[in-house]
Amino acid sequence: MVKLLMSWDLKPGSESDYFEFAVREFIPGIMKLGIQPTEAWYTIFGDGPQIVTGGVAEDLAAMKSILASNDWQELRDKLFEYVTDFSFKIVRPTGKFQLL
Repeated sequence: MVKLLMSWDLKPGSESDYFEFAVREFIPGIMKLGIQPTEAWYTIFGDGPQIVTGGVAEDLAAMKSILASNDWQELRDKLFEYVTDFSFKIVRPTGKFQLL
């Protein structure tokens, strides 16, 4: 398995719309693509990204295929309506909390 770690900050004033999008579209969308969500963290105080989230896929080839797909790009572009400073990387899952 491989894990996709993502982080971002919410655009000011978009919090409510973002959370609705996340629950109704983003999470179901990544699951449909083959990424199983493993964690999501929301930072309310301190430095660092506001949102850190992760999900796993079967293997590196599957993850690369997902991230190259038009469906992923459309979902990511919709996410960009609500967020800034998007960052991601693919890592081997450790079973513990992982950061970018």
